[in-house]
Amino acid sequence: MSSPAAAPVKPAAARGSRRPRGGGGGIRVAPYVFLAPFIILFLVFILLPIVLALYTSFFQTQRSGLGFGGANDKQFVWFANYAQAFADSAFVESFGRVLLFGVVQVPVMLLISLVLALLFDSAVVRWKRFFQLSVFLPYAVPSVVAALIWGFLYQPKVSPIVEGLASIGISVDFLSPDNVLWSLANISVWSVVGVNMIILFSSLQTVPREMYEAARIDGAGEFRMALQIKVPMILPALVLTTLFSIIGTLQLFNEPMTMRSVTSNISGSYTPNMAVFSSTTLGGDINIGSAMAIIIGLVTFVLSVSISAVSNRKKGSAK
Repeated sequence: MSSPAAAPVKPAAARGSRRPRGGGGGIRVAPYVFLAPFIILFLVFILLPIVLALYTSFFQTQRSGLGFGGANDKQFVWFANYAQAFADSAFVESFGRVLLFGVVQVPVMLLISLVLALLFDSAVVRWKRFFQLSVFLPYAVPSVVAALIWGFLYQPKVSPIVEGLASIGISVDFLSPDNVLWSLANISVWSVVGVNMIILFSSLQTVPREMYEAARIDGAGEFRMALQIKVPMILPALVLTTLFSIIGTLQLFNEPMTMRSVTSNISGSYTPNMAVFSSTTLGGDINIGSAMAIIIGLVTFVLSVSISAVSNRKKGSAK
């Protein structure tokens, strides 16, 4: 009599192994734990202030009792604060001033940063680490300190630069109404050339070296390789630095605010951010200041999107 066939024995589950609940892959908590600090900081310090500024910009505070214990009533006024902001000639002129500032300062600064990055990436310059650190050091100086240093160098009676130029027959007033904007641009260029150079130089390090070797075999020199290979390859980094520079230009505040103690040719509404500061902190009208801040944010957003669209269109046409 033959014995019945033994039933197949299922392999025992490994010790400590657990099946995910619900038959799926389970919820992984670790990524959300790591993202939580960023999300909290983003909501508290970026998104919440924007929402509060947008909300406040649609209201006006009606005060009674001549400020002596009277009631303060908030009234919804739609876009009246925005209309009042655009009617403020000093605020509108501040936009024209920083746009003129950016049209000159941003290309000059990016050109200097690009030339330095290309030089440091080439085989021409020696002691690259030393010169890279020297160029980057001004970025480590706080903007307020940089403005104070250059304010001293701009002073007619104490500046060695002014005295040196006067000794060769060149009379210049860096703090005159016609020159003070470009004196501020010089401070900005001196401060941020280093960090933009580092961004562009880091992007150049990702370019395959085989392309350089092939170009050298074809007889290309450093200048030709820079124009035809390096610059096109780091175009995304150039767009990124351009966007950062435009945002920084529209947010110009520390340098002109500090230079006000040196010259009277910088008004309280010299830049858009200074106009917001004057309206809120000095003027005590947070509603108008919020409307101005929203306008600055919208202008920055529009310019950034426009530059990105132009850059993407050029990439598409190049393909």
